[in-house]
Amino acid sequence: MVAVVNADSCTGCETCVDVCPSEAISMKDGIAFVEADMCVDCEACVDECPAEAIHME
Repeated sequence: MVAVVNADSCTGCETCVDVCPSEAISMKDGIAFVEADMCVDCEACVDECPAEAIHME
């Protein structure tokens, strides 16, 4: 599984960037972007996202 960001819900707060242990998340045009091959499926970003904009697929 990999973390997926709902761009319509993402507020650009960067909380997910800060909590990602594998540094798989970066910001692109103010929206979180997950580098799928770097994601370790820990779900830290899902748990911490205040906008509930990230889910696992």
